[in-house]
Amino acid sequence: MAEIARKASAHWEGDLRSGKGTVSTGSGVLDGAQYSFGTRFENGKGTNPEELLAAAHAGCFTMQLSALLANHGHTIEALDTQATCEMVKEAGGFKVSTMRLTVRGKITGSDQADFEAHVRDAAEKCPLSRVMAGNVEIVHEAILDES
Repeated sequence: MAEIARKASAHWEGDLRSGKGTVSTGSGVLDGAQYSFGTRFENGKGTNPEELLAAAHAGCFTMQLSALLANHGHTIEALDTQATCEMVKEAGGFKVSTMRLTVRGKITGSDQADFEAHVRDAAEKCPLSRVMAGNVEIVHEAILDES
């Protein structure tokens, strides 16, 4: 039995191009968030699966990095991660090809090399990175703000 289980749902009406749908999360943070062909492929107003994946990965990775830094005695003033989920079109359709993580940190007791090592470690240990391993290229950049 799983130790942690989280739920989300999607509702869709119509065909791919003219249809529309909503996504909701069990926590209620997303409740009927609109998505459609336009929000996914044409930058329309609303959300899309890739944006949600990027947000989830940014959150998961940042929490993992925070834990690793704290476990090594560093004080974390701030970590800000931007995730960009990239798709490419292949013969069989679209595929998430790359997730780009750029993390900016304000950390006491760390230097650039140490911060980069922790970012690499977090990129390997983050649960969502592990789900994508072997399927999606994960590229990361670490920027340490010097105090």
